[in-house]
Amino acid sequence: MRLHILGICGTFMGGVAALARELGHTVEGSDANVYPPMSNQLEALGIALMSGYTAEHLQAGPDHARPDMVVVGNAMTRGNPAVEYMLDQQLRYISGPQWLGEAVLQGRNVLAVAGTHGKTTTTSLLAHLLEHASREQADLSPGFLVGGVPGNFAVSARLGRGEPFVIEADEYDTAFFDKRSKFVHYRPRIAILNNLEYDHADIFPDVAAIQRQFHHLVRMVPGNGRLIVNAHDQRLAEVLAMGCWTPVETFGIGCGDWQATLVDADGSAFIVHRAGELVGEVSWSLLGNHSVMNALAALAAATAAGAEPKALLSAFTTFESVKRRMELVGEVSGVRIYDDFAHHPTAIATTLAGLRAKVGGARILVALEPRSNSMRQGAHADALAPSLVDADAVVFLHRPELPWDAHQVTDALGGRGSTAPGVDALIDALRILVRPGDQVVFMSNGGFENAPRRFVEALRTGV
Repeated sequence: MRLHILGICGTFMGGVAALARELGHTVEGSDANVYPPMSNQLEALGIALMSGYTAEHLQAGPDHARPDMVVVGNAMTRGNPAVEYMLDQQLRYISGPQWLGEAVLQGRNVLAVAGTHGKTTTTSLLAHLLEHASREQADLSPGFLVGGVPGNFAVSARLGRGEPFVIEADEYDTAFFDKRSKFVHYRPRIAILNNLEYDHADIFPDVAAIQRQFHHLVRMVPGNGRLIVNAHDQRLAEVLAMGCWTPVETFGIGCGDWQATLVDADGSAFIVHRAGELVGEVSWSLLGNHSVMNALAALAAATAAGAEPKALLSAFTTFESVKRRMELVGEVSGVRIYDDFAHHPTAIATTLAGLRAKVGGARILVALEPRSNSMRQGAHADALAPSLVDADAVVFLHRPELPWDAHQVTDALGGRGSTAPGVDALIDALRILVRPGDQVVFMSNGGFENAPRRFVEALRTGV
């Protein structure tokens, strides 16, 4: 079958394309901008990429066949020329999540990782743990689709040889014609509910609307499956109170069925107990209580899939985190520069708390871009200043088109905050502030105009 994927360079749709190619389909796709790293991965798989969304991409031509099916990404909207042609010509079309559920996940032991925070890291870690376990139990070699670039695998998606398939289960909507959350298409046997907070202000009016979507997911997990649930999260408890038909295992720091006790305050070492019995100690490179929680969730889910938990502990030492999750991109004259995928005040606060526990009294400088839909709309404005309590200085990217006044954040930082109207000005401001021994964290869930690496180069060259 010839598939044309609209929005192919996004991390999710790029993963769908890779899986379709592995299944033997002829795959091509369009995107507004064909860009790496996904474009490089797709081209290496022999997938033809087209820039822009035009009707011609969906038409037959001298060197191009008409697609048998169009797979539509959730970034597509009515009015898009390719979408309008697809509808007018009555081409067969399907959303990415529905195609994935029907063509890949049917009959697999699906492990879905849901939550406001930590989905990509936990998905990547869970796949890594099962891959480690498959050395002893070949049927655990997982397929996966990770919404990022996993450090332990050469690709972001693969079919795998065993029964498990690990999928990042996003609560964002499916497509312009299907406003349910993506994860309702996955029908997992094991589901991680990592946390639940208000986000995606562009599609959800309040947290109750998100809870309803999470309960749709809970309704789909079978009675012989497992729910792995954050023991600290009251909103998740409220979701389960709506009705639950599946055994639940909870996890937490100092509470839950799976419990962690910190050995190091920065979260780089901790001891795990399950139902009061010692499992063992984990040592790894990640930082922060949120990372410990991700680890517990992944360990519990891998165990539910049939792995031996004690045998998994050594795999944590070889785990390489997903790109742009506190990724160290350079060190110049004693200054360490990180690139972090920050999209929510809670994620900002926990990430900085972990770094503070590691570096002690060293200065932490933060460059922050309000890039997510919720941040751009100002939904998290009141929570941003408190989330930056561990930062010694903050430069806030206040682009002219931002519809709210960022000074309400920087003014609340007690002299620690300033704004910059563009990335060049932000980098200049940081160069004035920085001194040897500082930790500089760039936080954005967008491209940030490559600011972290540009800052590294500016420090190296002095230009």
